[in-house]
Amino acid sequence: MTGRPRSAAARAAILRAALAELGERGYAALTVEGIAARAGAGKQTIYRWWPSKADVVLDALLETAAERIAVPDEGSLRADLDAFLAATFSQSGQHGVLTGLMAQSVLDPAFAQAFRERFLASRRAALRGLLERARARGEVDAGADLDLLVDVVYGTLWYRMLVGHAPLDAEAGRRLAALVTDAARPGRPG
Repeated sequence: MTGRPRSAAARAAILRAALAELGERGYAALTVEGIAARAGAGKQTIYRWWPSKADVVLDALLETAAERIAVPDEGSLRADLDAFLAATFSQSGQHGVLTGLMAQSVLDPAFAQAFRERFLASRRAALRGLLERARARGEVDAGADLDLLVDVVYGTLWYRMLVGHAPLDAEAGRRLAALVTDAARPGRPG
């Protein structure tokens, strides 16, 4: 990136402002002007560092995702999945943000690549690591397709979030954890 280097304090203020604006207005009504005003920064500063509001939101989301949804180690696959999915599904305040970012990724191929590589891949890797740890404990069949199991979890999350046909709540998380645990267990036919 050319130009003046980013100020860590200004960057942090902009990301905090983006999250605050999201909380008050939602993704659809979020504007770079609103973020700039709340952060006490110039709109041109934001555009110098981020090409769009979606990119600002992506960075803000990345700053908070790891701390809000940790990878648990409860000692068993089922307990780990219960905890991971409870934390993931409880982020209901983020649903509008996530659906907005997904919509932006459909419209903007460059943003889609950044969203996949920077956010989706990290969340997938966290869940896959949980499954790999369970495999090392002997709870997951050696031949289980871990990527497909990750797809089952995130496919359910995204489908319910985008379509809204069924709740994305703690009960859904428990049922999904049971389904994945059963599908992954050693010696399962098929």
